[in-house]
Amino acid sequence: QVQLVESGGGLVQAGGSLRLSCAASGRTFSSYAMGWFRQAPGKEREFVAGIRWSGGSTYYADSVKGRFTISRDNAKNTVDLQMNSLKAEDTANYYCAARFGMVFTTSQEYNYWGQGTQVTVSS
Repeated sequence: QVQLVESGGGLVQAGGSLRLSCAASGRTFSSYAMGWFRQAPGKEREFVAGIRWSGGSTYYADSVKGRFTISRDNAKNTVDLQMNSLKAEDTANYYCAARFGMVFTTSQEYNYWGQGTQVTVSS
């Protein structure tokens, strides 16, 4: 079992930065692939970034590539999402997710989810 709690969301102007953090409980955190997803009102939940259990491989949606960076610290049971050059279209509720094994870009593949943290980018 893995429990996830996100933090770090808020209101920021376009061009600004935010850092989201996800704290995980569970002794086997280091065995799980982690992902960040987002969902805007009226839209489906979409993949943002993912990272393998080792942290050696990262994956990004084309819309955030070069602006967002995912990282993890298995000693602290945390996974972060550094978001730079934010745009109005990045506004959404951001969710941390975990699954045992490989990174997938589809939300259905993830077994554990946090409650979400709101990111609002004003233009």
